[in-house]
Amino acid sequence: MPKTIYRPEHAALLSLLRKYRKASGLTQVECSKALNRPQSFMSDVESGTRRLDIVQLRDLCAVLGVSLCELVEELEKAIKASN
Repeated sequence: MPKTIYRPEHAALLSLLRKYRKASGLTQVECSKALNRPQSFMSDVESGTRRLDIVQLRDLCAVLGVSLCELVEELEKAIKASN
């Protein structure tokens, strides 16, 4: 099994996170600041060089104004649509 960062599902998640961040009107810097993380945090997340655990993903969802459940549902739809 290939590493997660090389799977299309990971690319779909990153795309959704970017979509929600832009829809919320936040820059990467603002989003990182809201999470009390360094400026580079969101850049690293969106580029795929930093992986999030489930608690971090939940915190990020709260900042982006989407529930973790909603994000997962949309991710599942995106994955099924690409297959």
